[in-house]
Amino acid sequence: MSPNALIPSHRKPRRPSASSRALRAGVTGGFLTLAVTGATVPANAAEKPVSETQEMPTITTALATSAAKSADTAEQVAFNYERQALQDSAFSKAAKAAEKDKAEAVKKAKAEAKKKAEEARKAKEAAQARASRSSERSTLSAPSSSSATGSSATLVAFLKAQLGKAYVMGSSGPSSYDCSGLTQAAFNQIGIDLPRVSQDQSTAGKQVGLDNLQVGDILYWGSAGSAYHVGVYVGGGKFIGAQNPSTGIVERPLDYDMPTGAVRVL
Repeated sequence: MSPNALIPSHRKPRRPSASSRALRAGVTGGFLTLAVTGATVPANAAEKPVSETQEMPTITTALATSAAKSADTAEQVAFNYERQALQDSAFSKAAKAAEKDKAEAVKKAKAEAKKKAEEARKAKEAAQARASRSSERSTLSAPSSSSATGSSATLVAFLKAQLGKAYVMGSSGPSSYDCSGLTQAAFNQIGIDLPRVSQDQSTAGKQVGLDNLQVGDILYWGSAGSAYHVGVYVGGGKFIGAQNPSTGIVERPLDYDMPTGAVRVL
């Protein structure tokens, strides 16, 4: 043994080599931790821990999946909002279009109703105008049943002048008459020559209905061609005739002694 073997060395201890350093690594809470031992600590870093730790973010599969889901959710929400907005817009447009169509339909219906009312009014006025013209033509073409003009006026005036005179069978005037004698004398005043007896006078003109009498129509009692009495219609629902010996020549309403028929010679 060397005599110096037991003498403590005064040499500084050797600095551990790089190979004596130990490297520890671990993952804690998603961060990477590195620990280095055996390293020389500077004098001014005495309060620092022996180990130095560096934390780095680590993206895990769960985190990536969660982020992807969040993105999908956000995209779906945005799509839903957009779709709802489009639906609301379409609904609003459809409602406005329906309201417009309804207003147009109401307007059209009112116009049609107004047009039909106007057509009905014009048709009514036209019908009234035609009726008025027809009435005027009838008035101009036929003498009034309540008044006499022209020849019929002369006829009526003569008959009224004979009222009150006597009835005498076979007489033709001028102071007395029988029924056919008075009728013959009256029509002679206007230039019409009638047969002398009632039977012949009842067929002397055109047969007319009692509901369509005109002034100057000859009324008869009995049947046409074999009448036993005659008179003259003077208008206003009355006639003048030589009735019988007790009454003489009188003016009476038709319902006093309703005639059988009438003939028109004017």
